[in-house]
Amino acid sequence: MNASLRAAVILVVLAAIAVLEKQAPAQVQNPAAGESVHFALTTADGTVVTEQSYRGKWLMVYFGYTFCPDICPTTMLEIASALEALGPRAGVVQGIFVTVDPDRDTPEVLGDYLKSFDPRLVGLTGTRAQISAAAKSFRVFYERQDRDDGTYLYDHSAFIYLVDAEGRFIKAVAGDSGGKQIADTLLLLMRAGR
Repeated sequence: MNASLRAAVILVVLAAIAVLEKQAPAQVQNPAAGESVHFALTTADGTVVTEQSYRGKWLMVYFGYTFCPDICPTTMLEIASALEALGPRAGVVQGIFVTVDPDRDTPEVLGDYLKSFDPRLVGLTGTRAQISAAAKSFRVFYERQDRDDGTYLYDHSAFIYLVDAEGRFIKAVAGDSGGKQIADTLLLLMRAGR
């Protein structure tokens, strides 16, 4: 390959990288470890809760929606499995599902959906502004994708956010990490006093 062709190829590759970086959602940066997270949302039974409502408990927080075809139900199974693997230690842990789709995920829909995984899970909803504020605090990405058939899906972050008993973000784990691995990670963090 001659020098001018090589230079042209390099420029095309650099331009493509720049375009991809601009299009990439800002989902890759999680809160800093130890950073406080905040939310003011409503449970399926209508109770308004904030991060203060769960002081003294470790949180496994996941943002998703009940109409999600694959990632959300798989992640909720892993969270339920983690609670099971924690045994008696699950009493100091709360699994939380925050909907990014308040139009379809009514409190009743959330309640029914989560009971199918584990009755200990709490579903939270709110206004679009409240959900957006909670997502910003956790640095969660979500975006509605309208389809040609009139339905829609959401692209969204697929992390489980681990929050300590004082309301500080500690670690994000992949939603497909496996319940045992999530439980082991939580136990290590609890023992470390993190």
